[in-house]
Amino acid sequence: MQVKIIRMGNSKGLRLSKTILDKYDIKDKVELVLEKDYLILKAVSNPREGWDKDFKKMHQLGDDRLLVDDVFDDEHSQ
Repeated sequence: MQVKIIRMGNSKGLRLSKTILDKYDIKDKVELVLEKDYLILKAVSNPREGWDKDFKKMHQLGDDRLLVDDVFDDEHSQ
């Protein structure tokens, strides 16, 4: 696929279509990998982003208890 280099202020850039952004789940950033004669754009993934806030909220709501009893309780009784 060929894309045109466009002027963006004093710089130049690539315009990616909404279809490509959606397909590769690209939000605000991409990782640029330089490899031999290739430029590779990779979507930036932060799968654990926001977990700290969610865990604090769970604790405040009392929803941070174990769902399965400790399976190793019997080890300490020997």
